[in-house]
Parts: sequence; structure tokens; C-alpha cells
Amino acid sequence: MSLRDRACTAWDGARRAHARSLSWAARILPPGLRLIVGLILIAAGALGFLPVLGFWMIPLGIGIAALDIAWLWRWMTGRGKR
Repeated sequence: MSLRDRACTAWDGARRAHARSLSWAARILPPGLRLIVGLILIAAGALGFLPVLGFWMIPLGIGIAALDIAWLWRWMTGRGKR
């Protein structure tokens, strides 16, 4: 398997994990709490240089917060384009 194929496989796995996380948040967390959890993840992601925390929290936090903010969700999914 070439390096390019391995990189594509890794990105596909990351996309699936991100989609599963957003699906879980949409099902389990109530609407007001999703925004708060998303903002907490973004703030913790800003401290990504520390151990345990990571920069991966920023896009996850934006995705979870976007579940409650309609214009941000449309922008993320590309449905707001005309």
C-alpha cells in the first residue's frame, strides 16, 4: 500500500469518527447543552499544546456547537451556497 493510500485511509477513518461523534451529540445531548459542550471543547482545544488536551478538540467543538447554530451548520455542510 502506498503512502498516499494510507493517508487517504487515515483521513477516511477520522471523518467517520467525527461523524459518529456528531451523531452521538445530536442524539444524547439536549440542544442548549450541545452549544455549551461545543464551546468548552473549543476552549480546551486552544490549550492543545498541553498533554491530554489536543488541537483535535477545536473542529469537534465547532461541529457540536454548529448543531445548535443553523447558519453555521449550513456553512459547514455546504448547503448555504447559492
